[in-house]
Amino acid sequence: MSGDSGAPSRDAGLGPALLFCPADRPDRYDKALAAADAVILDLEDATAPERRPAAREALAASDLDPARVVVRVNEAGTEDHELDLAALSGTAYRTIMVPKADARLEVPAGYEVIALCESAAGVVAAPELARRVSALMWGAEDLVASLGGTSSRWPSTDGRSGVYRDVARTARANVLLAAGAAGIPAIDTVHLDIADLDGLRDEALDAAASGFAATACIHPSHVPVIREAYAPAPEQVAWARRVLDAAAAHGGVFRFEGGMVDGPVLRHAEAVLRRAGY
Repeated sequence: MSGDSGAPSRDAGLGPALLFCPADRPDRYDKALAAADAVILDLEDATAPERRPAAREALAASDLDPARVVVRVNEAGTEDHELDLAALSGTAYRTIMVPKADARLEVPAGYEVIALCESAAGVVAAPELARRVSALMWGAEDLVASLGGTSSRWPSTDGRSGVYRDVARTARANVLLAAGAAGIPAIDTVHLDIADLDGLRDEALDAAASGFAATACIHPSHVPVIREAYAPAPEQVAWARRVLDAAAAHGGVFRFEGGMVDGPVLRHAEAVLRRAGY
């Protein structure tokens, strides 16, 4: 999943729809993986502390495609974190998500790490983390809690989730910029309102257009919405092909279909084709 600085990769090798699944529910493992592009087996927030030993046993006994599995371990520096890594050592799973990551994070040997920046310290450290990990993700609720706040979103009166407050939007942008500068993928956070598919669609469309490689989710019903948002429309794909074909006959800036085309526009077109799988 890693990339070279200055040449950001939009492909996380996992997405675009990453579905969280409680690690203490092995009965859901196969269903979650079948529903999404990749599954995040969660040993942290989705698994109660007293159920983590059984969850680790279930993980160790599972036989999922390791290329499509991320394991969210517990926070670095805790006993649970060490126990999680010990349980994973005997498996083929080698991509982990480390929650509440900050500048103190040490990347364990032999693992691809997704650093979850969900605190003030984590967001501020995102540029440094991006130089050491394979991908970055951000989280809104823990971030606001780390600041002593009570809500990541403005209230809404129309039955939909309110838009993010400025501090959350700033954190989201900073994590995306840090990942882009390091040439690694950025993953957008979950939409917690399960029934708000319209709000999810708006955020996933914005994530794809802004440069996120994937969006995480907490319910199977969110997967098709995310996939549709990340898939370019046929007319976008057709335009991208036309403008790149036209660029082959020009050495610099040129006029195309009523607009000016330069290097950034061509990179936009290339991104559209990558998202379309070309």
